[in-house]
Amino acid sequence: MLAPGHPVRVPDAKVALSTASVYPESTATAFEIASRLGYDGVEVMVWTDPVSQDIEALRRLSDYHRMPILAVHAPCLLITQRVWSTDPWIKLQRARAAAESLGASTVVVHPPFRWQRNYARDFVRGIWRMADETDVRFAVENMYPWRYRDREMLAYAPDWDVTKDDYRHFTVDLSHAATSRSEALDMVDRMGDRLAHVHLADGNGSAKDEHLVPGRGGQPCAELLERLALSGFSGHVVVEVNTRRAMSAAEREADLAEALAFTRLHLATAARVSGA
Repeated sequence: MLAPGHPVRVPDAKVALSTASVYPESTATAFEIASRLGYDGVEVMVWTDPVSQDIEALRRLSDYHRMPILAVHAPCLLITQRVWSTDPWIKLQRARAAAESLGASTVVVHPPFRWQRNYARDFVRGIWRMADETDVRFAVENMYPWRYRDREMLAYAPDWDVTKDDYRHFTVDLSHAATSRSEALDMVDRMGDRLAHVHLADGNGSAKDEHLVPGRGGQPCAELLERLALSGFSGHVVVEVNTRRAMSAAEREADLAEALAFTRLHLATAARVSGA
């Protein structure tokens, strides 16, 4: 909690809206909402929406809404296996090119699926090679085992817990931590100063990846943000929530406004002035 009577210190971290947060609405809608609500920028989820794949269309949206594109999420989902090629390395090359062209500092990438054997075998070394070729950060994101009833399937390789492997930069996703039933703050400790990017969402430990508005689940969203404020975190905090159940555009926008307010409130810390 912020201590009363002391000035508030806010880190340099920018708060962005993931375009995935407006699904099933369009990428263009995400830019409009982010601008209207006062987000600092957007993270573009590259998926089946043609606009999300089109660098010039994204540039026009960014310019029109005065919304910087802070990060590009490479197409790593099951539904995006044919987006930007079926070759996963080409997908990452195109994500890097998009980030460089659009001025984004980060590419978010998931670990491979286990059935992508050749890709998985060289993934850690390959990410290092690509990171050495650019100033764009490849921030590898924690995932989770897939569960059905009492059965668990390890869908990702080398591992869904990306802290078990050596990457230059990490993304921590608190909804994924909930789904994997991991202690999120312990995972952040293992990431250390290699934590470059945060996907902020809540969860209750369901087998289903929930991406709740922060504060509506059991994850330490406030604690993580306050820790980032104390450490002077300079990466990006991206609101990536599920608004598919919103009954109207107004309800969706209210959820995204609540998520932004929660993030700004906790991404700050009371700083004692000298001699106070």
